Amino acid sequence: MTRETDLPGFRFHPTEEELLDFYLKRVVSGKRLQFDPIGILNLYHHDPWELPGLARIGEREWYFFVRRDRKLGGGGRPNRTTKNGYWKATGSDRKIVSLSNPKRLIGLRKTLVFYLGRATRGSKTDWIMNEYRLPDNSPLPKDMVLCKIYRKATSLKVLEQRAAMEEEDAKTFHAFSSSPPSPFETISICSQQEGMVPSVTPTHETFKKELDVAVTINERKEEKAEEAKFSSKSLQLPPGLDQLTELQVPKLSLDWTQDLFWTQFNSPWLQTLTPYASMLNF
Repeated sequence: MTRETDLPGFRFHPTEEELLDFYLKRVVSGKRLQFDPIGILNLYHHDPWELPGLARIGEREWYFFVRRDRKLGGGGRPNRTTKNGYWKATGSDRKIVSLSNPKRLIGLRKTLVFYLGRATRGSKTDWIMNEYRLPDNSPLPKDMVLCKIYRKATSLKVLEQRAAMEEEDAKTFHAFSSSPPSPFETISICSQQEGMVPSVTPTHETFKKELDVAVTINERKEEKAEEAKFSSKSLQLPPGLDQLTELQVPKLSLDWTQDLFWTQFNSPWLQTLTPYASMLNF
């Protein structure tokens, strides 16, 4: 059977004043409507993407009456935790006044955002909730609130920015993957005899040591070349003196006992020293 709300062409777009001053007031007062487009549901037992199928009516906005549940030991805070996430309040409550009488406060609106995961580590989604409740000074019971669920619309500008960022990331990834490897990247060598050789990644210190050794070798080669050049120039002799004759040095006798000068001082004491003196001759 077709539900009463499945009427072609029927749209439900109440204002905030109508939600508070008509629908919520009638429910908390116990007055029922013959045709009630808003049902009662504990929406915190469901994740937000499940709620459109549980609403009585709605295309982009879904409405529910929700009984206020208090979290045990939480100082009176409502329990807004679901199976896969939680609803988090943003900002302060906004006052809703009557359009016909702006001085009359008819209720308050709290805005909440759904987060996947658990508190302090959740990821923000685009599911939004507006929770309407009666003012604190109202004589009516306050154990019921009216919630509107919807998804935040994404503007065309934001969609274009996301597409441009994704295209830029794809270009960067393609350029990085197609660029030739750097000489300092890991080099893997594989031979048939030795199998796979572990990769070698030269570090900055190793490269610096090898560079110092190469510079030292070049400096030594240059020094040797300069020494050879200097020695070849210093040994060049003028013409005619290329061959040197052996110097004739007179041979001197070191036998002082045969010297005429010393023979006049000959004495028995000197004769005793003659055998020792002969040992000094070359």
